[in-house]
Amino acid sequence: MAFVFNFPDVGEGIHEGTVVEWLVAEGDTVAEDQPLLKVETDKAVVELPSPKAGAVLKIHFVAGDLIHVGDALIVIGEAGESVADSGEGQTAQVEVSESVTVPTVPDAGRPAAAEKTRRPLATPKTRALARKLNVDLSGVVGTGSGGRITDDDVERASRGDVAPAPAAAQPTSMEIPANVTVTADGPVERVALTHLRKVIAGAMRSSKQISAHVTHVEEAHATALMVAYRDLKPQVEAEHGVKFSVLPFFIKALVECLKDFPIFNASVDEDAGELVLKKYYNIGIAVDTPQGLIVPVIKDADTKDMVQLAREVSDLAGRARERRLGLDEMRGGSCTITNIGPLGGVFATPIINQPELAILGLHKIEQKPVVRDGQIVIRDMMYLSISFDHRWIDGAQGARFMTAFSRLVSNPNLLLARL
Repeated sequence: MAFVFNFPDVGEGIHEGTVVEWLVAEGDTVAEDQPLLKVETDKAVVELPSPKAGAVLKIHFVAGDLIHVGDALIVIGEAGESVADSGEGQTAQVEVSESVTVPTVPDAGRPAAAEKTRRPLATPKTRALARKLNVDLSGVVGTGSGGRITDDDVERASRGDVAPAPAAAQPTSMEIPANVTVTADGPVERVALTHLRKVIAGAMRSSKQISAHVTHVEEAHATALMVAYRDLKPQVEAEHGVKFSVLPFFIKALVECLKDFPIFNASVDEDAGELVLKKYYNIGIAVDTPQGLIVPVIKDADTKDMVQLAREVSDLAGRARERRLGLDEMRGGSCTITNIGPLGGVFATPIINQPELAILGLHKIEQKPVVRDGQIVIRDMMYLSISFDHRWIDGAQGARFMTAFSRLVSNPNLLLARL
């Protein structure tokens, strides 16, 4: 009997995803646990393996489609079996592969059925009409805005009529690319939002609605820190073969301050009316990727030396940009660092990564004239910021936290004395 494989619950409260790529095509023979497709969820790109061996009778979605938990993805059965024989509603319990590479270009050898990109543009009402009239939308030329298929297009296709030629565009002083439409105000280009971007947007809006954000900014003297870093960098890289940045210093300083100010390493259980003070130090590192912001987590940062931290930061950041992180590598954070300095700017006000209570912002290090003992001297200076939830953390606590953190940054010997 044919089997319907539904999109399973992959955990972490994930309810939907986007089909990235099918790894099989209709008619293929698959083995049990063979990867069927790649799906982009809120957290990562995951592979869904086949729950059973058999032949692929039907694929229900194409790359780019949004899917929800419980949606029928694929029908697997015996070769030559009818899709009508499938058992509707059956869902297999599968293990999700958490580390995959998303190719940047299509595989030329992939069967045509797996190379489809997106469904034709049409409203649900138009799609319902197409089903009623038995019209395949993939063969209909849309005459609506941006190539959208209209009810008239569907009715015309059902009669076998030829679609009218698009209305001639008004003369313009520039050539309009095919993906640009002309509005009354001028040409516009519509770019589909990626699933990750929509997830980020939802998370940012939710955090601003949940937390009472306040940002405290402190200026730190980073001259001694940069001297120590420049001295260590060539030695560490030569001896350990790892790219060494200044970030491990900040991670260590943050961990020490979190020990002194545990409320910044906490979350709140409002239903129970309890403050959850975490006794572990899992530091999230915000990574700028071509697809959007991703936050891998360095687990137990307090137990790792700077060489280990440097190696883990480099590894996690690299795989984040390639979308090869596992789900477990992006959960369980207790406090987050965002390093904005390399991008420029004076300072920023980062948004808290829920359900954490604070996020540390690192800003650019630059030489500035400062007054020391009545003399103007040049020193490496930087701004540091902490955004925190003012519902649970008072402004005075934020000021004390940043004073302590700035002190460790300004005098790395104090930091080393605590390690």
